[in-house]
Amino acid sequence: MFVAPINTDQLLSEAEKENLYSKLIEQINKDFNFANEPIDFPQSTSPYELKVQLHEKIYRLIQYKFAEYLNLLYIIDVPEETVKQLDGSDLAELSEQVSFLILKREWMKVWFRNKY
Repeated sequence: MFVAPINTDQLLSEAEKENLYSKLIEQINKDFNFANEPIDFPQSTSPYELKVQLHEKIYRLIQYKFAEYLNLLYIIDVPEETVKQLDGSDLAELSEQVSFLILKREWMKVWFRNKY
């Protein structure tokens, strides 16, 4: 049964534990490229680096390329309602929360594909 992780660190640790971390990286790269926001995390990217670099990418998208940011969320299939519930007053905090939502959605895709 799929159990949604409560934070980024738990999610990445779960992905490693289930030997699906590399699949998670592939999925993130694939969806970002599909959204024309190329990102290329090498398989050697550590969970910490992934977390930090993804956060930076989302921060820059929100700040400078908002339409592309919305398109990315649509392509990855992050629920719009969930994003609307976030507090947007602190951009750094918002981009961290959105990064987690993206990771969570990508993790669900990878996990289900692996299980079924």
